[in-house]
Amino acid sequence: QFPLGRRLPCDIYWHGVSFHDNDIFSGQVNKFPGMTEMVRKITLSRAVRTMQDLFPLEYNFYPRSWILPEEFPLFVAEVRMMKEGDPSWKPTFIVKPDGGCQGDGIYLIKDPSDIRLVGNIQSRPAVVQEYICKPLLVDKLKFDIRLYVLLKSLEPLEIYIAKDGLSRFCTEPYQEPTLKNLHQVFMHLTNYSLNIHSGNFIHSDSVNTGSKRTFSSILCRLSSRGADVKKLWSDIISLVIKTIIALTPELKVYYQSDIPAGKPGPTCFQILGFDILLMKNLKPMLLEVNANPSMRIEHEQERSPGVFENVPSPVDEEVKVAVIRDTLRLVDPQKKKRKDTQFLIIKHFFMCYRCQTLEHVSEELNKELLEAGPSDRADYDTTKSPEAALPSLCLKQVFPKYAKQFNYLRLVDRVAALFIRFLGVKGTTKLGPTGFRTFIRNCKLSNSNFSMASVDILYIDITRRWNSVGIDHKESGMCLQAFVEAFFCLAQKKYKSLPLHEQVALLIDFCEYHLAALDEKRLVCGRG
Repeated sequence: QFPLGRRLPCDIYWHGVSFHDNDIFSGQVNKFPGMTEMVRKITLSRAVRTMQDLFPLEYNFYPRSWILPEEFPLFVAEVRMMKEGDPSWKPTFIVKPDGGCQGDGIYLIKDPSDIRLVGNIQSRPAVVQEYICKPLLVDKLKFDIRLYVLLKSLEPLEIYIAKDGLSRFCTEPYQEPTLKNLHQVFMHLTNYSLNIHSGNFIHSDSVNTGSKRTFSSILCRLSSRGADVKKLWSDIISLVIKTIIALTPELKVYYQSDIPAGKPGPTCFQILGFDILLMKNLKPMLLEVNANPSMRIEHEQERSPGVFENVPSPVDEEVKVAVIRDTLRLVDPQKKKRKDTQFLIIKHFFMCYRCQTLEHVSEELNKELLEAGPSDRADYDTTKSPEAALPSLCLKQVFPKYAKQFNYLRLVDRVAALFIRFLGVKGTTKLGPTGFRTFIRNCKLSNSNFSMASVDILYIDITRRWNSVGIDHKESGMCLQAFVEAFFCLAQKKYKSLPLHEQVALLIDFCEYHLAALDEKRLVCGRG
């Protein structure tokens, strides 16, 4: 560990919280700039909603959501309208603070009037979602799935999913929400950090029992009941790819801001924690995405009254060690150079989780490497293939492997490329009025029915509205979400009577055609 930084460059930097933990200019870092912001509940909901506007059927794996406090009147009106249309509809809603984690501040309500608007809702925005009342139960208990996903690269997009995950159980038998049981968190909320404080929480040395189990053990159980486990996995893979496709446009804006093209900088990768709930019919629903999933492989246990001790958790160890080990194998930039020490490095990396400091691990590793004689080093010799001594990869590539099935969804990615092109100043994330006018002019979008004065009005109206809802105020100008809204508006004006995704696709093609022609013209002029 280097709390004060390190002068010599490294191949891989492992940051604890975010990309900005340290200033680095080379190698690889295990965090993407902007990821923490992108997976916050409000930002994730907005990103998925944009995709739901384009492809409602493909993005029906995310519960209907409203953002508080700005959409509270809309929430009240839509719930009233739905109840009037179906008097038998008796919904439950779950309120999640935007920056909350580990179940902090989450509560259930039956009616919009029950939202705790007094006090901190203005200072602590939240997302309210339709609560999934009919989850799949195992042993009469509600549970969710934590799956680990490696985003190895943004450009080109490369995604891996761990073949196993964790199933985290509630600790009280599930009943559908009523006014009497709404406050029973051990029945409704699957968060490990909450349920561990329940007297019913079971620490188990088996991956098949207890309050935390492997996902594979649940799949085996479902398979024995005749469930189509292959289809379930296919649906989960689809959910993960579609969610990351929703996140990548804005991630690219953050990326070019922190690591401008043509300047020295690291490449990035990141392990994400996807929290997924299975409905009774085995349909997977996305609950949230975690930018910093816990990688602890031990838990606190009371050995005697008032005496606690960290003890190994076999379930966590089985899943998480494989995820980190194989992430390092996949991103290792100098495999060929360091094959003779790779096995040792991976072996000692996991000692970190059992030692109080990384310094001890470093000393042990250096000692073993320095003191090993020729015969001892044979264990790690490349001729004996240290890779062969490791288990097969637990991380399965799903993109670009299945790119052909999902590339049609990447419309907002192409819109973001247009946005980045016209940002002008490197390192910025917002488009100024001049940049927006240049975009309109270069793409030949103005005409007698849409003058440049109308362009300015569109820019001002949309930018002002987005800036009023708490989007980053560090820079002035139009953020990507505002540009996407403006682009959708232009597409609807230009191509009437078509579905939105077709309108947007046609306008993207139109813009890309004119920009390619402009680039070709500049190239010819440059040669001249």
